[in-house]
Amino acid sequence: MSLEVLALVALLPILVALVLMVGMRWPATKAMSLAWLTAAAGAVVVWGLPVKYVAALSLQGFVTAIGILIIVFGAILILRTLQHSGGMETIQHGMQNITPDRRIQAIIIGYMFAAFIEGAAGFGTPAALAAPLLLSLGFPPLAAAIICLVFNSFPVTFGAVGTPVVLGLKFLAPGVDQAVATGAAGVNFSSMGDFIALVGQWATLMHLSMIFILPIFMLGFITRYFGPERSWKPGLAAWKFCIFAAVSFAVPYLIFAWNVGPEFPSLIGGLVGLGIIVAGAKAGFCMPKDSWDFGPADKWSAEWTGSVSAESSEFKAHMSQFKAWLPYILIGLILVVTRIPELGLKGFLAAQAVTFSNILGYESVNAAIAYLYLPGTIPFTLVAILTVFIHGMPADKVKLTWKQAFSTMKNPTIALFAAVALVSIFQGSGIADVALNPNNYPSMPLAMAKAVAAYAGNAWPMFASFVGGLGSFITGSNTVSDLLFAEFQWGVAANLELPRQIIVAAQATGGAMGNMICIHNIVAVCAVVGLSGMEGAILKRTVWPFLLYGLVVGIVASLMSFVFLPHLF
Repeated sequence: MSLEVLALVALLPILVALVLMVGMRWPATKAMSLAWLTAAAGAVVVWGLPVKYVAALSLQGFVTAIGILIIVFGAILILRTLQHSGGMETIQHGMQNITPDRRIQAIIIGYMFAAFIEGAAGFGTPAALAAPLLLSLGFPPLAAAIICLVFNSFPVTFGAVGTPVVLGLKFLAPGVDQAVATGAAGVNFSSMGDFIALVGQWATLMHLSMIFILPIFMLGFITRYFGPERSWKPGLAAWKFCIFAAVSFAVPYLIFAWNVGPEFPSLIGGLVGLGIIVAGAKAGFCMPKDSWDFGPADKWSAEWTGSVSAESSEFKAHMSQFKAWLPYILIGLILVVTRIPELGLKGFLAAQAVTFSNILGYESVNAAIAYLYLPGTIPFTLVAILTVFIHGMPADKVKLTWKQAFSTMKNPTIALFAAVALVSIFQGSGIADVALNPNNYPSMPLAMAKAVAAYAGNAWPMFASFVGGLGSFITGSNTVSDLLFAEFQWGVAANLELPRQIIVAAQATGGAMGNMICIHNIVAVCAVVGLSGMEGAILKRTVWPFLLYGLVVGIVASLMSFVFLPHLF
């Protein structure tokens, strides 16, 4: 069978997901389930894989999905715990009293506070938390939604303590191990962990320009479309504070990515940066000469407003700011202690795993859940339990917290089981065993990669990040985008003899920038600011910074691939 036909069959599950979720507005639970079945059918009918082997690959995917779901559950649990303990409202109360300048509020809350929340929790929580806070300060609902969606991009590669790269790239392990074993030219890593760390490091450089450009662009955008002057000028006038904020975030972001690992850049960058710029704003450092505000609410366009008033009631403090922030401080400290190998805990925790070997009798199909090393267990669930005592939560609120956390898991569980099972079939379809792959076809992602490579040529680094963005747009997750497309990107890089680690980093970066056009996130933010039904109006506006982001990342990836780092594997 021709390569083009194989590529089309491999592409079909992705097209099914895209058409059903975007065109027909199906939920991910149904769309991804049908996409998984489509992949399974293609594997059996076209690739000729045994049905039992495809079932084993699906079970392998289910086990991998459980690991991801433990992280999702932990992230939701810590969020719900803080909401019911009064800690989150106390944090929001503290945010209200820093400055009346809407531009500075947008940077502190939408840019920096959301970056920290992304680093700690991820999975759509930053926009859902930050947008209502901006709304309560008097932002038009449409502006609040756009600000939070667009800014929730550069931290996402390292969201939920690095989940998109730590787990999202797991299916590249066989290729990485082979490169190390054969001593391939340009290999500068000795393990999968090293490779993941390198991808994270290159991704920080791809994000770096936009960490500085995006806040300036967005403030100009907000004053142009939502300000009484209808001008970019008031937004651009706050450029000094934007640069101050970008440096405050970028320095710890880079230090931790390059010296510690992918779990910490957004978490520490957001936390350190938030403390610095809040202190700077209170001291008047780099602040614009004149304060800026939106015009009177009665002059706002009807399109800007929703069913939730921008004149919401004030948040209240239920405890000290230190006590409210303590759970997040503990999360950061525990992560540092458990992720630095020299301290001894990393190896111990990672070794505690439930393993599934020879699934359905196939030696090549294995999976494991390192239940203590997953951040969903330690620190998220651990800190959530400690917070019950730190914040003095009554039993009824604790019960409600856990009930809500479990009930929230239904939809992501179904969607992730299907999505990761699909990816497992993708990855296992090219097994080098004539009994399982009688036609000796390449894996599904590699079939697509070879077909794309034939047409894209050396222009691919310009487009690689857009594939990652498409993955997030379809699936609603940078992690699942990486699971879907990392092997595809690896294959394209191999066929074009481009540095694989650079192209995979572009994928990880693209999955992050895709958050701003992700349908799931847009729907969720619209719900919390009362704009349900206005998703199209938001997407029309967020697509422009998405395209700008992709253009900049494409230029950086091209320079890295052809000028600065062409020798790397």
